[in-house]
Amino acid sequence: MKIRLKYISVIIFVISIAISFQGCSKDNLANDNTNTGNGDNSISANQQPTGTSANDLLSDESFTSMVIEVAYIEGFAPTQEAIDNFVSFLESRTYKPNGISVITNEIPSSGKSTYTTQDIINIEDANRTKYNTDNQIAVWVFFTDGESASNSGNGIVLGTAYRNTSLVIFEATVQDLTNSTFEPDRSLVETTVITHEFGHILGLTNLGTTMQTPHEDAQNPKHCDVESCLMYWSVTTPSGLQNLVGAGSAPQLDAQCIADLQANGGK
Repeated sequence: MKIRLKYISVIIFVISIAISFQGCSKDNLANDNTNTGNGDNSISANQQPTGTSANDLLSDESFTSMVIEVAYIEGFAPTQEAIDNFVSFLESRTYKPNGISVITNEIPSSGKSTYTTQDIINIEDANRTKYNTDNQIAVWVFFTDGESASNSGNGIVLGTAYRNTSLVIFEATVQDLTNSTFEPDRSLVETTVITHEFGHILGLTNLGTTMQTPHEDAQNPKHCDVESCLMYWSVTTPSGLQNLVGAGSAPQLDAQCIADLQANGGK
């Protein structure tokens, strides 16, 4: 039976953020659960550790275009506004002179109510259709109909970047956190989680893209230590998402994270 989080989310929004909520799964930020590959044009080139393709994604040296494959289960597609915001984020930070395109891929449900990272990998391997070609780099973004198996009493995972061009958004959880008047706008939550997780794929923070100045959070590795930054650890936690109530836009990267991306071939 699916565990519904509507009432949990309301409670979370009003209790102290002294409790550590987990918005993205830290277990996979420096993962070793992916295959190694031989060559940019093979499937295995899209099955490398998170952050290792940051330069390829940011610059136009190897790939002049990008395709985003948005996979989802029926009833759990992201909002069009969130996808548009994601593309705008990519256009503002990457050099892809031949453009960034999006394709959608509705896939069947596995019938699970919770997903481990290995479950997500298995689904990607069975359903992904876009991989790198000579001039185009491919990205897989999957929106699930269940929640993360890593959820616990003091942590709710909304998304995970688990490979160099792959991320998952636990859309069932996102919908539970955004289905009432007193909760944040769904498209803003989706935008925040997608761009935060893709920030990790771009090598932030200190995850394949070299820091130009020290700004990694010592208490929350691979996250920025600037509270207003998109890559701050609590941005994608239920308590952090409270800041989106009534907001007009998702959090942005701070100057230090932008400088890191620019030094690695981005804008």
